[in-house]
Amino acid sequence: MTEKAPSESDGSAVNANESLPSLRSRARGCLAGLAVGDALGRPAEGMEPRQIAERWGRIEGYVAETPMGSDDTEYALLTAKALLRYRANFSAAAVAELWVAEVCGQEGGFSGGGFSEMAAIRNLERGHRPPRSGQHAHAWSDGLAMRVAPIGIAAAGDPRLAARLAGEDGLVSHSGEGIYSGQAVAAAVAAATDGADPEQAFAAALDAVPADSWTGRNLRTAQQIVASSPDWQTTAEEAVRQLATHSYYWADIAPEAVSLAFVAVLAGGGDFRETVLNAVNLGRDADTIAAMAGAVCGAIAGIDRVPAEWLPAVAEAPGICLATTKGMHPLEIADELCTLHAELTAHAEEPPK
Repeated sequence: MTEKAPSESDGSAVNANESLPSLRSRARGCLAGLAVGDALGRPAEGMEPRQIAERWGRIEGYVAETPMGSDDTEYALLTAKALLRYRANFSAAAVAELWVAEVCGQEGGFSGGGFSEMAAIRNLERGHRPPRSGQHAHAWSDGLAMRVAPIGIAAAGDPRLAARLAGEDGLVSHSGEGIYSGQAVAAAVAAATDGADPEQAFAAALDAVPADSWTGRNLRTAQQIVASSPDWQTTAEEAVRQLATHSYYWADIAPEAVSLAFVAVLAGGGDFRETVLNAVNLGRDADTIAAMAGAVCGAIAGIDRVPAEWLPAVAEAPGICLATTKGMHPLEIADELCTLHAELTAHAEEPPK
């Protein structure tokens, strides 16, 4: 299949009469979608929907003078670096080895770094290794879910493999619900990069988590809200009311953020622009919610459906949070992950020795 070069786009859903995106296009759409969602949502992080409405009305594009991503994008690139380095030997121990060598001890701090990652870094510095490094007071955050999109690309077409690899990555910094939510996103991306529509990607996410988990319950509630709401305004109000945990100090609880991201994915129907903007305007952990929704929908729609005016935020990582990611470009990494996917697929098909 011949892929078009990135071009002007209205971000709409893929027309049934058009050729379907290639794996490379979907992989690029996935990581571009993550970076775009991160940059679009960053100014609204920590805000309630009503606060967003009071300040901007509805966010319809970049509201920052210089739009750029945050730790969400750089941690996703860190996971990609681990995948590309360790390949078929990717494991919790291998990821921890990379973190110890290239993240722990970083000079100048970790600008914008999340609580879960910082706690894991401190545990690793003290000599703790997975799963102990991921066992701390903030282990249920969305820090894993925001970084696993590269795993979904590498495991395209195999949501179970994606969930397993996400679990390995998660053991470094998370436990329990923090891991389940990451597995849901990785599985959804693996399905989406293989041609799944929003409902099929959601089904893969739901199948990847325990049915009786907080993450599983929230995902089913998200699905019910979208199915029963007559319009987006009602959907958004019900989603924040039923899924957000307003009694806690921070909005980065994984079952909340991931279920809100899937509200945007399901309601968006494959339309990239609508999906990401809806995710941004839900507020709460807006950059992470939009990054996850953008990754899943970008994998569904392909790079040509990412609006051209948003692409400037898809750039080389500045390394502000993670110095080891400086200079990594999401689109170049997407291409490398496609090569890794072919390698992992061939490895899986090899007869046992």
